[in-house]
Amino acid sequence: MEDALRKFKAILTDSAIRNRILFVLGALAAFRFLAAIPIPGVDHSRLEAFMQNNQFFGLLNVFSGGGFSKLSIVMLGVNPYITSSIIMQLATIIFPKVKEMYSEEGESGRARFIEWSRILTVPIAIVQAVAFLSLLQTQGILANLLPFAFAVNVLLVSAGSILLMWIGELITEFGIGNGVSLIIFAGIVARIPTGISQALYTATAASIPTYLAFVAIALALIFAVVMVMEAERSIPIAYARQVRGVGATGGAPTYLPIRLLQAGVIPIVFALSLLLLPQMIFAGLGAIGVGGAAALALKYTSFTANLWEYGAAYFLLVVAFTYFYTSITFEPKRVADNLQKSGAFVPGVRPGPETERYISAVVSRITLPGAAFLGAVAVVPFAIEGITGITSLLIGGTALLIAVNVLLDLISKVDAQVSLHEY
Repeated sequence: MEDALRKFKAILTDSAIRNRILFVLGALAAFRFLAAIPIPGVDHSRLEAFMQNNQFFGLLNVFSGGGFSKLSIVMLGVNPYITSSIIMQLATIIFPKVKEMYSEEGESGRARFIEWSRILTVPIAIVQAVAFLSLLQTQGILANLLPFAFAVNVLLVSAGSILLMWIGELITEFGIGNGVSLIIFAGIVARIPTGISQALYTATAASIPTYLAFVAIALALIFAVVMVMEAERSIPIAYARQVRGVGATGGAPTYLPIRLLQAGVIPIVFALSLLLLPQMIFAGLGAIGVGGAAALALKYTSFTANLWEYGAAYFLLVVAFTYFYTSITFEPKRVADNLQKSGAFVPGVRPGPETERYISAVVSRITLPGAAFLGAVAVVPFAIEGITGITSLLIGGTALLIAVNVLLDLISKVDAQVSLHEY
């Protein structure tokens, strides 16, 4: 408690940390202002009915911070930027030069990698804007606009998404934490008061025990998420003893910490983006008159309406992306090489290839329970709806995972800033 008060005092008194926090708050306020500006020609009553009957688009609403439910100018949220990041991550596997740039060229290579992701966001935002606006027109939510008016709406929505990406980059550079994650977090938090008020408005004496049970489940999930996100597997490391002069150095044991969830909630984000992709493609093809696209869109919509099938696909994608992203971000070969160069070794394991295989086996073993937990929490609301028929908590698991992970990351970043300025 005393340590927390000391850090809080440091935040209030240190101008550098205070300015960073104020910048984050100002940027998030600008984002919430943009999320309240609707595009022209929206039938709000039909939009509300559509969002209630098609919970699938509630997933997109997570990325837009409620902007999609209002069809604001930032209705796409950061989804185009996330999609471009997925494409670039896949490119590291397909194209060796991209992997070399991302992994081996240091900060300059990563800067170019991020720059390419930003450039790719522009055409993706335009394509998604055309697809979703066309879909909303077919549902009667948007008026049938003339080509010029439709193009203006596409320009507004695309520019809103790119502006949101820029705001996220500014938060990352001049604020604290990851800007894109904080934008998603702000959207989730902004919807809590509305969700609570709706629950209280529709609550009856008979439903109170159900809602109390939901609260207990949510608290248990938060505790479990925190424990799993912070869990580590420590690999013992020893250093070779070196004789220098009359004394010896080295030999002291230490540990190599490997997180249970190396990928964080990135697999959730990737899985959601991939599940949204077919709907976007079919809607876009239908808008330009491609035969059969409307039938495919109808079939995919019926698939998403089946909670058990859709939930199973969601779970498998989360597990697969957990392994995929872990393999990209954590390279056992590089870790083994660094240990060998520094004179360190795992007791009982030969340095070099054997150490690499040992670390790879440990990562594979601990990734499986982490991936299964991540997928299970993500699909818990689907199971709840399938059993109880209550739809108000459909995206609760996804939102909970993202919110808790972002909050933990933000706390660690603030703590690091405080420690840096103290020293």
